[in-house]
Amino acid sequence: MNKVSTSAAEAVADITDGASLAVGGFGLSGVPEVLVRALYAQGADGLKVVSNNCGVDGRGLGVLLAAGRIARVTGSYVGENKEFARQYLSGELEVELVPQGTLAERLRAGGAGIPAFYTPAGVGTQVERGGLPWRYTAEGAVEVASPPKETREFAGRRHVLEHGITTDFALVRAWRGDRHGNLVFRRSAANFNPLAAMAGRVTVAEVEELVEPGELRPDEVHLPGIFVQRVVALTAEEAADKPVERLSISASPTRGTVRT
Repeated sequence: MNKVSTSAAEAVADITDGASLAVGGFGLSGVPEVLVRALYAQGADGLKVVSNNCGVDGRGLGVLLAAGRIARVTGSYVGENKEFARQYLSGELEVELVPQGTLAERLRAGGAGIPAFYTPAGVGTQVERGGLPWRYTAEGAVEVASPPKETREFAGRRHVLEHGITTDFALVRAWRGDRHGNLVFRRSAANFNPLAAMAGRVTVAEVEELVEPGELRPDEVHLPGIFVQRVVALTAEEAADKPVERLSISASPTRGTVRT
């Protein structure tokens, strides 16, 4: 069962206008940069993205965002993407902000076939009561707001009902992967990648190192190939392209820390 695509372009060719995408990464760590750029070249528009954040200006999902190709974002963090903030506040982009742990669990639940779950996160806030701005008008008024959520008490504590997330496609990045789609993630680059991969009905994984079936020990596989439909092997240059969103360099104790 060889799931390897001949190119990133082939792997994303059937993503249509209006498709929903779960995308791995946190900041710029573990972002499926090659697949995102292939999707940009492919031309799909009106995309509905589920991701922790939306990249930065010029990198990651920021490339699709700047081109006006994303219609809706479900995420936790606007981050330092000025274009993301501008589009949201000007009414060009619909944004559903979700507590970070809740977003992670909604993706995991969707991938596990769990339609909904209760959590104490957000109780007593607009997450529960509704009214969080999803879309603004061009004049800055709230056009679409989040609805109130169902609540229920467990062991004397109130919880809100959250729904699992599934998407048409998922784009993720792994450190190692085999031709059957079994994936291993490295350190912090794991972040949302396994969860996003589980949530996609069709999951495409770019891998820094492609190995043959059997080379990965079963106990080191983080995500089994049943969740992955397509694998794209990166070139050495693509695998080495790992930008740092905010670089911190330790200096002498008297000079403190230099940030760039």
